[in-house]
Amino acid sequence: MATGNILVADDDAAIRTVLSQALARAGYEVRVTGTAATLWRWVQAGEGDLVITDVVMPDENAFELLPRIKKLRPDLPIIVMSAQNTFMTAIKASERGAYDYLPKPFDLKELVAIVGRAMSEPRTRVAREKPEEIEGMPLVGRSPAMQEIYRTLARLMQTDLTVMITGESGTGKELVARALHDYGKRRGGPFVAINMAAIPRDLIESELFGHEKGAFTGANARSAGRFEQAEGGTLFLDEIGDMPMEAQTRLLRVLQQGEYTTVGGRTPIKTNVRIVAATNKDLRVLIQQGLFREDLFFRLNVVPLRLPPLRERTEDIPDLARHFFKLAASEGLPLKHMEPAAVERMKRYRWPGNIRELENLIRRLAALYPQELVTDQLVEAELGHDAPVVSRQTQAPTNGGSAPSANSHAEDDATLSLSVEHHLATLFRTHGDQLPPPGLYHRVLREIEYPLISAALSATRGNQIKAAELLGLNRNTLRKKVRDLDIRLMRSPR
Repeated sequence: MATGNILVADDDAAIRTVLSQALARAGYEVRVTGTAATLWRWVQAGEGDLVITDVVMPDENAFELLPRIKKLRPDLPIIVMSAQNTFMTAIKASERGAYDYLPKPFDLKELVAIVGRAMSEPRTRVAREKPEEIEGMPLVGRSPAMQEIYRTLARLMQTDLTVMITGESGTGKELVARALHDYGKRRGGPFVAINMAAIPRDLIESELFGHEKGAFTGANARSAGRFEQAEGGTLFLDEIGDMPMEAQTRLLRVLQQGEYTTVGGRTPIKTNVRIVAATNKDLRVLIQQGLFREDLFFRLNVVPLRLPPLRERTEDIPDLARHFFKLAASEGLPLKHMEPAAVERMKRYRWPGNIRELENLIRRLAALYPQELVTDQLVEAELGHDAPVVSRQTQAPTNGGSAPSANSHAEDDATLSLSVEHHLATLFRTHGDQLPPPGLYHRVLREIEYPLISAALSATRGNQIKAAELLGLNRNTLRKKVRDLDIRLMRSPR
């Protein structure tokens, strides 16, 4: 049974009661208060082995109180709760020495588990200088998925651990990498980004590590690489899955030994940079295909961080839209607002381009339409006839209530075939005379499977048995694909 004395401060009597009962059942002695003044008096008197406090209190903000507590009793663990569950709330809690941060509403079992860890392994955290331009923080959203990302980032800020950020294109991977730098202990150093997919493969080693004069044809002078430019700061390796094997081997040496040599050079150069990598590819598949080194993957994947696509966090769309409208207004465009129906229409959209696509839409709405209030008709006009997310109930075509004719089936199959052929033709055409990157089969299969299965589930209103029949799949196979593709299901009408 756990032991220890817990001090709880929250102006909500219901939360005080719930926490008191849960912690008492776990074996702790609990004292509760609704004011910061009483909490501070208890701490001054030496009471409590751990503090749990809300941020917004009637007499004082907890973020103003935390530095005083940490100065007086640096070994006292503090867990911060807040309904203001933004990225900066998590960052401020970490900066002011909190042991952990929990957004409201929270899971009681998780809180009790955190208390247990804090009581068994107390630690000292020194309050850190507040970084500049906090209000310019680009990470926006209050969804549960984003809350977990905020908490993870807050824990990583004062470390040099290598981070691997994964997520679809447009989910904000570089923004997260920039946040790790700007709000971490290396913020005084440079942030250098390099996109592996945007550089010719035969020049990547030179771009990363620099080259000596005469190292190759055209090398008329010594050139510093990105590692040298990022010294003392953070190097962001975007689209790491496109790095050629030769460069992967050299990067592995840097991660293992902390040194590198320039192209054409012989003297090892010590390096002091934090590595943050990102990819929208499945590196484990590339490893199986012999295109990515497994030992490099494990060196880079010390802390994996997955960014959810926008379709998994549609509750963040109102906050994101307001954020982008304000950005557009700061650039001289008129400030716009959205009616609730317009927001709902945006929530039903699948957002294949994720946050980047949403930002572009907001800029168009701000620039092209004179009215201040954005209606659902305007949003519909911009989004067109793109498919909504599966989790929103949509009406399938009924064909007058009768079964579709053989001709309609043939027309549908022909349309689908033309659509796939067009997609593949476009894919090959964009690469000119070169073949697309390896892994084409699995990549195209994923692109086709998700909308195909989503459309079948939408047409059958979430009935997986009927959807399996429609697709010609075994029901268990369909269930596995729904789970693997992370397709959210609508409820079947009763």
